[in-house]
Amino acid sequence: MDSQKNAHYKRNVFGVSAVEFFWGLGFPVVLESTFLQLFLKHLGASSFAIGIVPSLFVFGISFFPLFSSYFSRRHRLKKPLVLLLHLVSGLSILIFGLTLLLIGNSENILPLFFASYALFSICVGLTFPIWLNYLVRIFSETKTVPALGFMLLSQNIGKVISSFFILKVVDNYAFSLDSSACIFIITGLVFIIGSLFFIFTREVADPDDPKPDGLSFIRHTGKSFSEIIGNRRFLMFLAADLDFYVIITVLSFYANYATGFFEVPVAIAAGLFVACIYAGSITVNILLGTMNLLGLKQKFVLSKCVTFVLLLFLTFFPGYVMFYLISYMLGFVRAIRSMVYPVFVKKISGKTDATPYFALAPILTLPVGVGFPLVFGRMLDSLSFLQEDAYRLLFGVSAVFILVTLYFTFQVNYEGYVKDEEKEMPD
Repeated sequence: MDSQKNAHYKRNVFGVSAVEFFWGLGFPVVLESTFLQLFLKHLGASSFAIGIVPSLFVFGISFFPLFSSYFSRRHRLKKPLVLLLHLVSGLSILIFGLTLLLIGNSENILPLFFASYALFSICVGLTFPIWLNYLVRIFSETKTVPALGFMLLSQNIGKVISSFFILKVVDNYAFSLDSSACIFIITGLVFIIGSLFFIFTREVADPDDPKPDGLSFIRHTGKSFSEIIGNRRFLMFLAADLDFYVIITVLSFYANYATGFFEVPVAIAAGLFVACIYAGSITVNILLGTMNLLGLKQKFVLSKCVTFVLLLFLTFFPGYVMFYLISYMLGFVRAIRSMVYPVFVKKISGKTDATPYFALAPILTLPVGVGFPLVFGRMLDSLSFLQEDAYRLLFGVSAVFILVTLYFTFQVNYEGYVKDEEKEMPD
């Protein structure tokens, strides 16, 4: 099987890299975006309302994968589903941009935005587990990390290009409705165009692929949950991975911290901060991805150590110049997690089709994923009288949380994934 997958290696690297380049052009607008925070703040949104954005996204990618896991179980080859779901996700953003361009009353923008972003999050949630499983499926185990390195490098090049475009637009037009609408329209279009490059990829059926089951949705989901709950090593890994939600929360708030209290211009935060984030990502993609330096565990530990340090910087040493370094570090740790997560899930699951693991894992972490940014935003509103000290307090608490995830990181057994887990998991 590996030889067949390796025969399509270059073709598949090109296909997924092209997809991610175009999606990278749109990511700075809708995902982990300083643009969204500042756009919403311009519309008068509270910190709690801004916290709803990452919570909506986490809810979408946590709950709705249940349905994609069930409906994909009868499709041995996943490429048609991956292509279709990516197209629908891009269409949801395009429709919001077109509606924003036509809307006449600015009072309706916030409800419209949250409704549209909820739809986008649902679409991404349906897409996410099938896409992750597809990536670890079309590459052999030895070539998965380098392939993901090339893919994420392409994605982040697109992100850097887009961040300078956003900087120029915001600098010239601020957050006018027309300019914001055009940004969302272009984002939806590049998502749709990029999705078409999945056509170039080749998927090889695995002889160990599970046979389609005839179970109902409830029985299928219950069986998958039972298997995952019985996989202690996987549960330990999920606890170690909870710092992912801290990173998402920090990305959702730190730009307002910088612009509100440290005289950082809004255009700089919306553009150059994002460029620094993706510069950090590109560093990881090259050194830890395409060059494949360090082992998987070492990469995982490194991401948590860097996250802890950047939270200390936000708490004790914030400043105009320091925010560029913090942005770079956020991109660095985010890229490591994107690289190692699908590989760890596939290995620890011990499955040729790990879609149920990708689909159900976010459900188990949903309370932290949704709750952390909401509580963060609510506390910022409640402690607003403390000014910047409210941010410092919450960033400091987040740093302590990172130490907890680091403890679990060292408790996970990262050796002999597949063989040991197959012995432990029920049939």
